[in-house]
Amino acid sequence: MVVVFVHGWSVTDTSTYGRLPEALATQAGDYGLDVRIEHVWLGRYISFHDGVTVADVARAFDRALRDQIPEGGGIAEFSCITHSTGGPVVREWLEQFCGTKPLSESPLRHLVMLAPANHGSALAALGKSRVGRIKAAFSGVEPGQRILDWLSLGSQEQIDLAAAFIDYEPAKNRFFPFVLTGQAIDDKLYDFINSYLVEAGSDGVVRVAAANLNYSMIKLVEAKRSKEVKHGGATPFRVRLLKVEGKVKRPLRVALGVIHGASHSGTKKGIMGAVRTPTSNRPQVAEILKCLQVRHKRGYDARATELEELTKQTQKSHRYTMLVFVVKDDQGTPVNDFDLFLLGGDSHGPDKLTKGFFVDRQQNATHRNHLVYYIDYDIIIKNQLSGFRVIARPSQGFTYYSPVEYHSPDRLNALLRPNEVFYVEIELRRCIDRNVFRFDNAEAPKLRKKSRFSKSETRHSFKDEKPMGGPVDE
Repeated sequence: MVVVFVHGWSVTDTSTYGRLPEALATQAGDYGLDVRIEHVWLGRYISFHDGVTVADVARAFDRALRDQIPEGGGIAEFSCITHSTGGPVVREWLEQFCGTKPLSESPLRHLVMLAPANHGSALAALGKSRVGRIKAAFSGVEPGQRILDWLSLGSQEQIDLAAAFIDYEPAKNRFFPFVLTGQAIDDKLYDFINSYLVEAGSDGVVRVAAANLNYSMIKLVEAKRSKEVKHGGATPFRVRLLKVEGKVKRPLRVALGVIHGASHSGTKKGIMGAVRTPTSNRPQVAEILKCLQVRHKRGYDARATELEELTKQTQKSHRYTMLVFVVKDDQGTPVNDFDLFLLGGDSHGPDKLTKGFFVDRQQNATHRNHLVYYIDYDIIIKNQLSGFRVIARPSQGFTYYSPVEYHSPDRLNALLRPNEVFYVEIELRRCIDRNVFRFDNAEAPKLRKKSRFSKSETRHSFKDEKPMGGPVDE
């Protein structure tokens, strides 16, 4: 079995893999696997130069595979173990080079992703210099800007790759993806300069929900129905109601396991770095080898169920969910200026959710119409999330947006799942006032007095025209 390792972002040497490669080769025989160290390849790619993108790395990865493990003009079968950004890199490669073919033609058999940033990292929002200062996670170098943009929560590139993965049928085509991650914090590794380093439900860099390749995608569009609502003590106002367009989309189940006591990096708890000897008994070593044993769909489903049980044993208390909102109008224009509220209870009020459910909120720096909420799943389900409200601006004038709401407590509570991302695209109706374009008749020009001594001919002036308050399509 050929095993290829792919590291994370801003790594400058292959010591980041620790002794995990040797441990897998040494212990593989106990699992009936033939993994010899000469069959293990350690990837080294450039992620700390500003011009390099994830797509660039994926193309270079393909070339490196063809050079190192060629077979019949293509690439020999291989299994891949990734860390952090390495997961998205290999997924991007799979989409670029195998996505337009039957997945069964892919040479990649197993993809074991360790703490992958599949839906980004909260740290990416800190910016290059601040992220570069967190030496433990990024080896003391600043990450490249283009890869940092990809990793920023709610990036369009993440959404595009997630949307593409929806159509995959992995196990049916002998492709077996796994996500193994932790949610422990190594207090000797971090200096607590930022709350994201000690964030609940994460390994200090990547949230469990952001690692997980199980997620949902839904599109809400503005309907003609409306109702009167109140916002706090304000005067009641009318909102247009949102409705679901199409079906809720989810990928086929991807095996997820949360490893007890594992953090993102470091030699004490790091999911790779803590494996310091070839005979290490760290749980991730055994879990990886069990993943590499899988040969068919039945075995994959069984492994997914085992890892689901492992996750339950690891997560004794609160679990977390990410909500990624994308707000645009029906013309495809991003709506960047808006307020978004989570609603609770039968009355769909923004003040009906018990305190404690909210953890974090980030707006994507590149796409300002992308907003990410990080919430405590167990608290918000207990208190019943019942909808969303969006108040976009401008709310009046020649072009404007109406406030909108989505109400569906039963559906939302069924769709929200622990350790997952829920993508919500909200499409607003762009209202165009009728006075943006009007016709005048062609009557003869009228005389207009300019001063005591002169007059001029003029037609109707619309310089000071006001909106009439009626949209063109009503």
